[in-house]
Amino acid sequence: MVLAADYPFMDVFWTMILFFFWVAWIWMLITIFSDVFRRDISGWAIAAWCLFVLVLPFLGAFVYLIADGKGMAERRVRDVQVSQANLDQHIRTVAADGGSASEIERAKQLLESGTINQAEFERLKAKALA
Repeated sequence: MVLAADYPFMDVFWTMILFFFWVAWIWMLITIFSDVFRRDISGWAIAAWCLFVLVLPFLGAFVYLIADGKGMAERRVRDVQVSQANLDQHIRTVAADGGSASEIERAKQLLESGTINQAEFERLKAKALA
């Protein structure tokens, strides 16, 4: 059974190219549909765009990209900026808290100053590590 001899290199190469474009096409359709549903448009407009892209996929996708490609990019940039701002805010709050290391350090200082005893220190340390 010599399978490789029945499938020459250029056929393999052509299959890889077709598979790449098929994956890119699916990715583009998913991006278009997610943008259609993310936009602030009426339900009828959403239904019309979805129907247009489903009935005439190539024409519908290319018309949508030409008609609203810039808006897609602007919405995506805005979403990424909001997501980054939320992540930065979360990091700032976690960093300002100091985490468990700073809680253990404060408890150690309280122990050394005599404000708390060893049992209370161990309890605070376990709470900080939990």
